[in-house]
Amino acid sequence: MNIYQKLVEVRKSVPYLQKEAQGAQYQYVGSSQVLAAVRAKMDELGLLLTVKVIGHNVQSETVENRDKYDKLKKTTTYFTELDLEFTWINADNPEETLTLPFYGQGVDIAGEKGVGKALTYAEKYFLLKQFNIATDKDDPDSFQEKSESYRKPDPISAHDLGTLKARVLEFAQLRNKTDAEVYAVLNISDLESLNEREAKLSITKLNGWIASAKKELSKKGA
Repeated sequence: MNIYQKLVEVRKSVPYLQKEAQGAQYQYVGSSQVLAAVRAKMDELGLLLTVKVIGHNVQSETVENRDKYDKLKKTTTYFTELDLEFTWINADNPEETLTLPFYGQGVDIAGEKGVGKALTYAEKYFLLKQFNIATDKDDPDSFQEKSESYRKPDPISAHDLGTLKARVLEFAQLRNKTDAEVYAVLNISDLESLNEREAKLSITKLNGWIASAKKELSKKGA
């Protein structure tokens, strides 16, 4: 079989995946579950998958807030974006390959896990989309479901709310979009219902998008 025939055989073997991982609010298909679903068939057919990082971008945002004891605390969130190339290799004919571009992103507070999260995120969704694997609902990013504690999230601060509104306005102007369109992309329907972590995540995403938009405009103007 050629490489395309082998990919079709893998697709036939996994028509659907049931969400098994449980987050704080959602169930989702985990990356290990997706990989386990296709790996046996890949081994059987002699298909290899490699990944290459061809570009990256890391944005950080440090916010100061006071906790309920009026102690000043700093939180730095890192948003990592990776431009990738996934390459399928036919082990029976190694010269026969198929290279596909893809994108991954990872959000981390500690700072050292952003690349790993982005790679895991990309591999999971690449396989789901490559083989048209159905899941019962859109997968939320597992980062938002994994809480470091079981306490109720802190409400959004006035500072974060102002920063979020300003970033949305800036990105909307750069992309010639309305504020409502940007909020829709961020899945924000009610600003007042956001908690502190959700707001920081949205701000970090917007910082990355704004940087990318400015870079594109700069290239066009050069």
